[in-house]
Amino acid sequence: MTNAPPIPSTTADPLLAAIAAGTIVHDLAQPLENGMPCSPNHPGFRMALLRRHGDGIRPDGSSAANELIVTGGHVGTHIDALSHASHHGRLFGGHDAAAAQQGGRFSVHGIDTVPPMVCRGVLLDVAAAHGTDILDAGYGITADDLEHAAARADVVPAEQDVCLVRTGWARRWSDAEAYIGHTTGVPGLTESAAAWLADRGVRAIGADTTAVEHIPAGEGHAVLPVHRTLLVDRGVHLIEHMNLERLAAAGATEFLFVLSPLKITGGTGSPVRPLAVLTAAASVREEAR
Repeated sequence: MTNAPPIPSTTADPLLAAIAAGTIVHDLAQPLENGMPCSPNHPGFRMALLRRHGDGIRPDGSSAANELIVTGGHVGTHIDALSHASHHGRLFGGHDAAAAQQGGRFSVHGIDTVPPMVCRGVLLDVAAAHGTDILDAGYGITADDLEHAAARADVVPAEQDVCLVRTGWARRWSDAEAYIGHTTGVPGLTESAAAWLADRGVRAIGADTTAVEHIPAGEGHAVLPVHRTLLVDRGVHLIEHMNLERLAAAGATEFLFVLSPLKITGGTGSPVRPLAVLTAAASVREEAR
């Protein structure tokens, strides 16, 4: 019989002490439901009950219900694999896209190769930095905007962080047409903002819009230069359709970020349910700021 290692004293470890005092978890995912907003580039989400209680009853009187779910990998709150975008036939790292997708799945940069993310998260609230609840439709977020938001938050994204950019657009989630914004445009990152974040070594960038990047009025998703810049040139993942409202309302600027993609072999994306974890003490400090 071996002796178990002693449990560290929380009084000697500030992190353990903070965890012992309690944590607050913010769910950053939008709900998955029929009729929710979806990019026109992707198949939508559908769920139907195939078996209902009472369709079959067991000898003891019990029954079960189950559903069929049909969805694209880039529907609802999701993360893009690096195989999602190519440029001149090449994926990130110079891999030949045509060769990599043979057999109906990607042999490189599939979503199954993306490890779970448990790291520092940083929230840059660009809408708040502009003194508004929601950015104007079609507004292009620049590197200067991110610097302003970072100065306001007193936090700068760093190597291997996940940076979340709030535009306030999640407030339009209940109106699919307005949220997709084909006519009006959607606020988001310009190429200068994408480069500013990539230069700081972030592993992923998330936002509360359908594409993370700036969508000009009337142009839809015809051209997505930020996808090319981040997924193909810089190897930075994108997390789309996030709900950052409660996190922003809590005043959070940095936190433990947790995300794990589904292990869809050779897939280009995966639905996710990202979490921001704050210690209770940190949450109180943020709300007092």
